[in-house]
Amino acid sequence: MQLPFAESYKIKMVETIKKSTREDRKQWIKDAHYNLFNLKSEQVFIDLLTDSGTGAMSDKQWSELMLGDESYAGASSYYKMKKSIKDILGFDYFLPTHQGRAAENVLFSVLVKEGMIVPGNSHFDTTKGHIEFRKATAIDCTIDEAFDTSVMHDFKGNVDLNKLEKILLNNPIEKIPMIIMTITNNSAGGQPVSMQNLREVYAMSRKYGVRVVFDSARFAENAYFIKKREEGYADKSIKEIVKEMFSYTDAMTMSSKKDAIVNMGGFIGFKNEDLFKQASVFGIMFEGYITYGGMSGRDMNALAQGLNEGTEFDTLDTRVQQVAFLGQRLKDFGVPLQEPFGGHAIFVDAKRFLPQVPKEEFLAQTLAIELYIEAGVRCVEIGAILADRDPITRENRFPELELLRLAIPRRTYTNNHMEYVAVALGNVYSRRNEIKHGVKIVKESPIMRHFTVELERL
Repeated sequence: MQLPFAESYKIKMVETIKKSTREDRKQWIKDAHYNLFNLKSEQVFIDLLTDSGTGAMSDKQWSELMLGDESYAGASSYYKMKKSIKDILGFDYFLPTHQGRAAENVLFSVLVKEGMIVPGNSHFDTTKGHIEFRKATAIDCTIDEAFDTSVMHDFKGNVDLNKLEKILLNNPIEKIPMIIMTITNNSAGGQPVSMQNLREVYAMSRKYGVRVVFDSARFAENAYFIKKREEGYADKSIKEIVKEMFSYTDAMTMSSKKDAIVNMGGFIGFKNEDLFKQASVFGIMFEGYITYGGMSGRDMNALAQGLNEGTEFDTLDTRVQQVAFLGQRLKDFGVPLQEPFGGHAIFVDAKRFLPQVPKEEFLAQTLAIELYIEAGVRCVEIGAILADRDPITRENRFPELELLRLAIPRRTYTNNHMEYVAVALGNVYSRRNEIKHGVKIVKESPIMRHFTVELERL
């Protein structure tokens, strides 16, 4: 008999979480203006809002915290982090930042100017926000298969090379500061990019003289899928695959709160010393001196250790299999999902779940509210609210995918928690025809509104 799957860790410490009543949750979400970001953590039973900074660090990472060097300049923790980045990712130059969006802010302050065009594969919200804040335009070149959740494709995060080349041919190259490759592609459902696609995009970038930048928050999960799905990589280690992946880029931004499994931290990696020096000016202005960049020494130590752990096969296998467990249980209840399952989250297709709710009433957000009221599970919409308004027309953008993301923190919840989530969403699905209307916006910020938007139920 084949042995069942078991987690590649054991639990050393626990944190109490509290259940609540449906009436409590109805009042709490109303008081939060139907924005789940506004809920207090104690009002949430299972928190799947994000996998960013919410994972459980290992005993070795906690040990590294105690060894942190808090010197303002030249701390040993900086050199420990530098060594991990060089050994695992291959970058000679790097700047620490306090998180991924800070890395984008520093790098884009050098590269992105008004009127520029930044092609890529489904830029994430902060990436697009930093581009549009600088009055530039982000253009999505993801393959069409990504936008049909029922289609099975091993690498739905891939760039469509024809779409990309059309942009490179039809625009002045000096107006294209970079091609952004998001690995894995979060906005398309945590979908991986193949090594072949990374290689082909890099070759095209050399042909046209444009740099490639990786948004690398979940690079290790991307390497896992390459190992499992792409011909020629089954016998390679995750670290070997990672090394090849990053040979096809010029620079990278990293939110280390994901695949480096820390609560706070990020960095920018550079192949080019001149770009590193230019970015260092903004790094010092926005983050701090170049050897700490908004991070404490203890956090740099934990990050260096986390990069090593996050690129081990067993760690990734446990993580991705838990995501797949939740996905399969939801499929058992008939819930429509983005398939194949991604690496860090399950994405529910809200258009197929609630076809009767008009798109103008933000159906993915409506579904998030219903799941919270049902069971105290917090998650996030990846849909029209996140897509924001067009910066020129100020009309709402309605993306092809309207998704509810259930992002699973690393090493935090058990499969019993995943079963609870599955049954809760299954219950909502069983009464889906009773949900006739969604929500409307009462108050919003001019950019990246989803964090603070205020809503009313219709």
